[in-house]
Amino acid sequence: MYATFEIMQKRGKFIIRTAITIVSAVVLVIVVCNVTVTIKTQSRCYDSIEEIPYNEYGLLLGTSPITPQGDHNYYYDNRIKATAELYHKGKIKRIIASGGDYSEQGGCNEVIAMRDSLMAYNIPDSAILLDYNGTRTLNSIKQAKNTYALDCATIISQEYHNERAIFLSNRYDIKAIAYNAKTPMIINKLIKNNLREYLARVKMFIDFF
Repeated sequence: MYATFEIMQKRGKFIIRTAITIVSAVVLVIVVCNVTVTIKTQSRCYDSIEEIPYNEYGLLLGTSPITPQGDHNYYYDNRIKATAELYHKGKIKRIIASGGDYSEQGGCNEVIAMRDSLMAYNIPDSAILLDYNGTRTLNSIKQAKNTYALDCATIISQEYHNERAIFLSNRYDIKAIAYNAKTPMIINKLIKNNLREYLARVKMFIDFF
């Protein structure tokens, strides 16, 4: 009986050590992926409208004006404002509004919403190109390269998102810079979005293989 207890105890310790090793490895992968993306791209993300260089095209990464919970999405507002600022300061000439149409699933047509919001900032319809294939950041970058044949672009989103988008752009031979839309100081959203971004960066590396 004692021998059986000793075997069970050893098995328990082995399981715990194995679990700790696996968790440590997962955490290490997440950290390495995130640090790599930030180090490689941070210098190409701009906060200053005066310092950011000119590009003909701005790539506005889509999100809905309304959250899945039905709340107002201030991340959306700030991306629209940042895009309008770039346009009216002469830092971009054309805008690709890249998102998805989720209206049939009870959601929002992000692309039309972005177009209408940009026009409300006195940006002409003729300057706005509609990309309905931007359901993922990866798709938005692929479209920019394959459909619009862009070699360079200014990406517009929040900083954490911009870094990943620039990293993806490198993969598709687009010389991208980014303009950081302000990140709303809503604590629960910050935590949720940052956690999601950590995992999105790991998925990005998986997609490369």
